[in-house]
Amino acid sequence: MLRIGATIGVPEVLRSLGEDPTEVLAEVGVDLELFDNPNNQISYLARGRLVEHCARRTACPHFGLLVGQKSGLASFGFVGLLAKYSPDVGSALRSLVRYMHLHVRGATTTLAVDSGLAVLEYQIYQTRALGNDQVGAGAVAVAFNFVRDLCGNDWEPVEVRFAHRKPEDMAPFRRFFQTPLRFDAGQYAVVFDATWLNHRLPDTNPELIHLLQQEINKLEVRQEDNFLEQVRSLLRTTLVTGHSSADQVAELFSMNRRTLNRHLNALGTNFQKVADEIRFEIARQLLEDSAMEIVQIASLLGYSNASAFTRAFRRWSSTTPAGWRVTAKGGV
Repeated sequence: MLRIGATIGVPEVLRSLGEDPTEVLAEVGVDLELFDNPNNQISYLARGRLVEHCARRTACPHFGLLVGQKSGLASFGFVGLLAKYSPDVGSALRSLVRYMHLHVRGATTTLAVDSGLAVLEYQIYQTRALGNDQVGAGAVAVAFNFVRDLCGNDWEPVEVRFAHRKPEDMAPFRRFFQTPLRFDAGQYAVVFDATWLNHRLPDTNPELIHLLQQEINKLEVRQEDNFLEQVRSLLRTTLVTGHSSADQVAELFSMNRRTLNRHLNALGTNFQKVADEIRFEIARQLLEDSAMEIVQIASLLGYSNASAFTRAFRRWSSTTPAGWRVTAKGGV
C-alpha cells in the first residue's frame, strides 16, 4: 500500500485534458473521494493500473509525468516536513530514503554519491506491474521537484534518467526537466552535483525536527508487526549502495546484529535468506526491465564477478540470468 499523496494530482490532470475524473476513475473502480486526503491509501498495483488506464483513456502517453509534476516536498507528510526543516540537503534526502517505506511498498528510494555526483534513484521492484513506465516517469518528476524545493531555483541537475525506452514525443520531458535526459538507463534517477548535499537549508529547526521525529517514530511503531517487510525495504535500498551487511542494517534500526537476527529468527527466517530474496527481486527487475549487462548487474548486487552471480541466480531460479532474461522477454 502507499499514500495517495504523490498521485493526488490525477483528477487535476484529467480535467486539464478534458476528461471527467469521476467517470474515468470509476472505470477502474476508484472513487474520486480517494483523492480528498493525501493520507488515503491505494495499493501499488492498483495505482499502476489507474495511471496506465488514464494514459490510454486520455491518449496522453506522458500522463504519469504530468501527475508527478504536481507533487514535491509537501506530498510526503511528516517526512516531507522533516526534510524541509533539516540542517542541509543531504540530511533531508537521507530522511526521505530512510522513511520512504512509510509512504510506498513496491518501490524504494536510494541516494548514492559516485565521482562527485549525487544520484537520487527510485527503484521499482514490482517488476511486472501495469503502468510501471508511467509510475517511473512520475516518480522522477516528484524527485526532481523534491530536490528543487530543497535547493531553490539555482539548482540544476546534471542528468535525469529513465529506465524505459525513449518516448516518441520528447517535448513534454524536455519542457519540464530542461536538462539532459537519458532513456533506457536501467534506473529512474535524478543526478546532480554532490556539493549540493552540503547546501544549508534556511528553515532548519531542531525543536521541530525532534517533534516530527517523534511522530514518525509513532508511525513506525504501528508497523512493528511487519518488521520483516521493514528489513526487506531497507535492504532494497542498501544493497545497491554497498551498505547491506547485517551490522549496517542493524544500525539503521538502532540495534546490534545479534538483536536483528533474533527478531528475524522469531519470524522464521534469517538475515542471509532475506538478503538473497531481495537480491533475486532486484536481479529479476534489472534483467526484465533494463538493458544492463549481466556483469553490471552482478557488480551492482555486490558480486565479485558474473560467474558468482550466475551461480547464485541458478540456486534461486534453476536457470541462468541470461536464460531468465530471454524467457521474461518472450523468447524461446
